[in-house]
Amino acid sequence: MRDLVRRTDAATPRDRDRAVDALRAFAILGVVCGHWLVTALVPDSGTVHGASPLQHMPELAPVSWVFQTLAVFFLVGGQVAAKGYASARTRGESYGGWLRARLARLFRPVAVVTGVWAVAAGVMLASGVDDGTVRALGKLVWSPLWFLLVFAALTAATPLVARLHPLWPLTVVLYVDLFRLGFDGPAALGWINVAAGWLVPYCLGAAWARGGLNDRRTGWVLLVGGAGTTAGLVLFAGYPASMVGVPGSALSNLDPPTLAAVTFGLAQCGAALLLLGRLRRALARPALWAVVALLNLSAMTVFLWHQTALIVVTSTALFLAGPLPGLHTVPDGPGWVFARLGWLPVFASVLLVCRSAFGAYEQRGGGGSTVVRSGSPARAQESHHA
Repeated sequence: MRDLVRRTDAATPRDRDRAVDALRAFAILGVVCGHWLVTALVPDSGTVHGASPLQHMPELAPVSWVFQTLAVFFLVGGQVAAKGYASARTRGESYGGWLRARLARLFRPVAVVTGVWAVAAGVMLASGVDDGTVRALGKLVWSPLWFLLVFAALTAATPLVARLHPLWPLTVVLYVDLFRLGFDGPAALGWINVAAGWLVPYCLGAAWARGGLNDRRTGWVLLVGGAGTTAGLVLFAGYPASMVGVPGSALSNLDPPTLAAVTFGLAQCGAALLLLGRLRRALARPALWAVVALLNLSAMTVFLWHQTALIVVTSTALFLAGPLPGLHTVPDGPGWVFARLGWLPVFASVLLVCRSAFGAYEQRGGGGSTVVRSGSPARAQESHHA
């Protein structure tokens, strides 16, 4: 282990901003832990359906403020894509070549999880598993993939949006919400915000790549302004307090993104920028950097398979032991929350198995041998995210 830590630190270029990798890791872990905490699979009369503790305990809405970290991911994505495209142009690489390389790294592991679950769904249906159960499980696995489609579209548009001021897409979100919510306009207009809403932090990331956002005042303006605006929208404009979807809610902040979700994301981006200095100092420690580097190597695998880990644990335990607290029971009280916290290490253990089985597809060329041959997780990571 010490040797791995030493080699990872030694192989990392001295000019690499380790804080960027830490923010990406934080964003991925936020999504994973958030899904594990707000997703329950409850058996009922021969079928399994999804449930959320936020539906039964709305007082837990502040939990979603911690784990809804997609804005940070798009901030980092915009920064990395803008820098990567600029570097590719300097090397004389074409836009098409740059884009193909980035999308291949993104969608190769997606093809694997999609194929595995298509086969699994077919087997379940053929063996007599209830249609509703198959739909509930499939939704858990496939519904998070929407975010990858948006991310791929923004990546493809990087040459066009890299210099776009974030206020432009923010204004679009404002007017879309004003028209559809304030003046009872068509609900379908909200889907414009899927692109416009996530374009806001993506454009912030591109500005960061150009050398902007480096003064702490910008971070404070984003944090205080975003948090204050979000609070006002929740308290006085009728937006939900939860920053994730809640079953049965009349309005979701995330599906599609609302103005409150976007301003909340601005606050998160401000906090991320303010933490850069502390992160850089902390990640000078080789052991901590090794953890971040290795997590980034498997970031896509972790994201794609974390719901599968939850499903495997839930279904196996139900088959072997019957309904268990925090796993199969209705999430309607504090007891469920404490029991669910005890299951998180089990989910993580199964996710590690998934990572071992499928992590190779995340590496260039469909294999993970780069790390083994070079002994350099950091170098492989750099090529993976450049």
